[in-house]
Amino acid sequence: MKKWTAWLLVLTMVVMAACSTEQPGTSSEQETKDGDFKIGLSISTLNNPFFVALKDGAEEQATELDATLTVADAQNDAAKQVSDVEDMIQKGMDLILINPTDSEAVGAAVQSANDAGIPVITVDRNAESGDVVVHVASDNVAGGKLAGEYMVELVGEGGKVVELEGIPGASATRDRGQGFNEAIDGKLDVVAKQSANFDRAQGLTVMENILQDNKDIVAVFAHNDEMALGAVQALNSAGLNDVKVIGFDATDDAVKAVEDGTMAATVAQKPTEIGKLGVEAAVNHLKGETVEENIPVDLELIK
Repeated sequence: MKKWTAWLLVLTMVVMAACSTEQPGTSSEQETKDGDFKIGLSISTLNNPFFVALKDGAEEQATELDATLTVADAQNDAAKQVSDVEDMIQKGMDLILINPTDSEAVGAAVQSANDAGIPVITVDRNAESGDVVVHVASDNVAGGKLAGEYMVELVGEGGKVVELEGIPGASATRDRGQGFNEAIDGKLDVVAKQSANFDRAQGLTVMENILQDNKDIVAVFAHNDEMALGAVQALNSAGLNDVKVIGFDATDDAVKAVEDGTMAATVAQKPTEIGKLGVEAAVNHLKGETVEENIPVDLELIK
């Protein structure tokens, strides 16, 4: 009788233990929940208000959709960006958002993710190689045209102008420059065109150097607001306050400069919205929903 009671006690404990492992919320079930989507964001630089706003938008949307977002700052270094993406692959991200530093060089990182079976979405700038499931960005060619058309309207035809270019190899550099030059072709004379790498300090230095031989310019188009603001500093120091400066991105500093009259205009690209739409597309794709291959973000000229 005692032996039978002992066996009954053991059997009861086994059944209870089995039941405890079948409760809802096991690790396999949690992996299917939206909150367990692990998304990486490799961003070109956080030393630029535009990309800080893009990151903030992505983080806000990730919180809204209960996704986990891991952000890595490439610091405008293409090699570091490839390394950052490789690290995200090793950490088992479900999907990686990439804002390329260099559209050509980033292809190696995209391919690594492809080989690991991890989908990639590009934001603001595209990748020239590798398989990207979605691209979220404004039409940079159209934005460049907006800037060029408004410059012609401001200064009339025949004037001498300067173009400050972004990072060589970045799609935004190529596209904004293309749109701008199409708009001013045969109407304005670009007497100097040089990269300042989307950086304010470099915009100041490059503009100072250009002004040594070109003090008769009437306008400057910079591929982003940081370079535009650097150019404004150089022009003010040289006493050329009447030169019209047009930027791109509509950062807070640039919008204030337009309001104050120190910049003529900036093309608004809405970086926060780009970040939000990127994460939204990521979650929808991971849930198996159909997502458009190209998601456009509206532009407007602030003047």
